[in-house]
Amino acid sequence: MEASTNAVGRKLPAEIGGRVIEPFRGAFAAPGQAEAPRGPGPRPRRAAGRGRPVKLVSSWDELLDRLELRDGMTVSFHHHLRDGDAVVNETVARLAARGLKGLVIAPTALFPTHDKLVPYIESGVIERVEGSMNGRVGEACSRGAMRGLSVLRSHGGRGRAIQAGELPIDLAVIAAPCADPFGNANGLHGKSACGPLSYPEPDSVYAEQVVVVTDGLVPYPCSPWSIKGGNVDYVLEVPSIGDPSRIVSGTTRLTRSPTQLLIAEMAARFVEGTGILREGFSFQAGAGGMSLAAVARVADRMRASGIKASFAHGGATGLLVGLLEEGLLGAIVDLQSFDLEAVRSCRENPRHIESTPFTSYGPQGAGCSAGMLDLALLGATEIDLDFNVNVNTHSDGLLLHGIGGHQDAAAGSSCCVVTAPLFRKRIPIVRERVTTVSCPGEVVDVLVTERGIAVNPRRGDLRERALAAGLPVVDIAELMDAARRITGIPEEPRFKDRPVALVEWRDGGVLDVVRELDR
Repeated sequence: MEASTNAVGRKLPAEIGGRVIEPFRGAFAAPGQAEAPRGPGPRPRRAAGRGRPVKLVSSWDELLDRLELRDGMTVSFHHHLRDGDAVVNETVARLAARGLKGLVIAPTALFPTHDKLVPYIESGVIERVEGSMNGRVGEACSRGAMRGLSVLRSHGGRGRAIQAGELPIDLAVIAAPCADPFGNANGLHGKSACGPLSYPEPDSVYAEQVVVVTDGLVPYPCSPWSIKGGNVDYVLEVPSIGDPSRIVSGTTRLTRSPTQLLIAEMAARFVEGTGILREGFSFQAGAGGMSLAAVARVADRMRASGIKASFAHGGATGLLVGLLEEGLLGAIVDLQSFDLEAVRSCRENPRHIESTPFTSYGPQGAGCSAGMLDLALLGATEIDLDFNVNVNTHSDGLLLHGIGGHQDAAAGSSCCVVTAPLFRKRIPIVRERVTTVSCPGEVVDVLVTERGIAVNPRRGDLRERALAAGLPVVDIAELMDAARRITGIPEEPRFKDRPVALVEWRDGGVLDVVRELDR
């Protein structure tokens, strides 16, 4: 290799001490980056040039003109606005209008508002989904409307897949309630404030193209910044990214069902009686009405015993905010807000801490916040005699729910408690084998129902403590039999051979295959 002269006229040897010398070619030439192979890891960056980068575009059309679009590309979204989101539908409609086909949609979750995607599935604009599916989109998948094979992942599993290059994202579209023209963004301020903006963080780092869509443009610097502008290519200001009042839904309100309240009380008795309830304990609970009721019952016992929890983890609700402000919680470590009271708290209270999927749920690295949990209170559509849990499909085989943080909290916590009624709509919850395995029984410790508490045989320690506390401990097979005496043995759904979706464990291993319904 011959010596060379660099851009400032210096002659350089071809090699020094075993290092091949790459000559300086100019302040913004970025030597070698264009030729670097694209693999797992953050996308390579080019120097933007001197002066302020111009990222703000004037319209959707200008944005789409600037982007590299192609058939079959993967487009990702987040779900912090939940059923109030308006960006997913708008983006897909505009991509369809440009004639794109075979798109892979990679949302962190979908909601009923996204039922409008079904015609795009049926027409071939959307080929498959890599992410949580709810409602009619999930039903369309179960009935074979999608041409490709979908993949269901937990929040932690999704972040890991992006990081590992297993879920390469061509375009990340991030709805941001507050952003500056450089692309720094958060969800704490603005008319559409939604709380933490944590779930699109992996997308912002690893996607080939990143767009922030905002209805709350502010001067640089937007603070705090959940999404960092150095990872953002374009910023689009629109009149509205959605309706934050629809963050809350019927499933995120405290239950009034007598059966569910009885289960919540039983769960709280278990937490107290087995010694999990102690000074400095930590917990995560889902946002469902029964989980909220269980937390409220646990809080009653905390007050009575003078016990304070170190932190609560996961999505935040007004109930948790009340406990934080009362002093019963040391902190909330939060990935998403389930109601507007949680949005306010995350904005105002420094002990209400915004997290990320990597920090909270990441299965790789030196641990995650879920691994700090003493207790996870979770739900299920089904559970079987081996304590495998289904949260994705119903007993009729329809794919109607996502995994969320269920796997991550179950795997990380010292004790995973599933709360569920004995049956729903005359369909038993306990089955010999669940329709779909979403979470392995290896990490599910306890089932609490209105008819008793079943403890996984792997956790003899918990069973002994529960019996010593006088709790109604029963074998899980007894619960199945009790339900069947009331409901009868349910008819099994019929499936075709064709797989329509895979259920991954958080490390990428495939737990189960969802097949097309035969009806």
